[in-house]
Amino acid sequence: MLRFEVLSMWVSLAALAGATVLYAFFFMSKRPQLSWYATFMTGLGFLSLTASIGLHSSAAEGSRLYGPYSIVLAAWALVLVYFIVEHLAKLKVYGTVLVPLALLGLIAAQLMGAGAPVKPPGAAELALLEGWRVTVHVVLIVFGNALFFIGAVASGAYLGLERQLKSHRTSTLFKRLPSLAQTDLVARRAIAIGFPVYTGGLLLGVLRAVETDVAGWWADPRVLLAGVVWALFGGYLHLQYRYSAARTAARLALVGVVLVIALAILARVVPAGFHVFAVPGA
Repeated sequence: MLRFEVLSMWVSLAALAGATVLYAFFFMSKRPQLSWYATFMTGLGFLSLTASIGLHSSAAEGSRLYGPYSIVLAAWALVLVYFIVEHLAKLKVYGTVLVPLALLGLIAAQLMGAGAPVKPPGAAELALLEGWRVTVHVVLIVFGNALFFIGAVASGAYLGLERQLKSHRTSTLFKRLPSLAQTDLVARRAIAIGFPVYTGGLLLGVLRAVETDVAGWWADPRVLLAGVVWALFGGYLHLQYRYSAARTAARLALVGVVLVIALAILARVVPAGFHVFAVPGA
């Protein structure tokens, strides 16, 4: 079974790499046929990745929610959420950025040892990982982050378009992107959905920490940074819906997604706090 799991992962990597190239060519040429092939390759990559995750979960008698496997789950969620957004918004241009991000996540997970046997968590760490709350906590955080990424990509496009409109100049980039109103709408809706999802994930994580009586859980670097991420995207929604300050909100979204990336790195390289089980070899 391990052989098929690895094979499915390599098929997924190859398909997403092909989709990355096709989306780039589609972005530059706007040829509809290229977008169809790009979507097909992304779908193939998603299905292969789903098969790999399923085979790994079956072999391990359950999904591993720690270490590099959480990055694999994050990449899977990003592709899934992108597909949903593409279907609803009828926009494929965001695949030019989001599919490569998912591919980079999978490559990083492989470099961190996602395909190799790992030392299982200890008894104390397993006590934290057990229970449905932890599973739902991880899933909600992963999908919340995926929606934040989509919102941040759209926010970056919004800022680029706005700058070109103000300077009265149009470039190739300007012609390839959707309208200013459309990019703002995609960003707002993605983050408006992602924020309560992320909030639910945080609340379940806090509930689990309190339930297991983890000393000083609130001082965990990952918890603190997650709180900052939550506040930034909450601030984004406040600026958008209370003051209609789209430009400031877009900048806040970009800062927020940078902190999401920093949080992912911190959780895997810094052996501090009760999330230490996420650090390889800890």
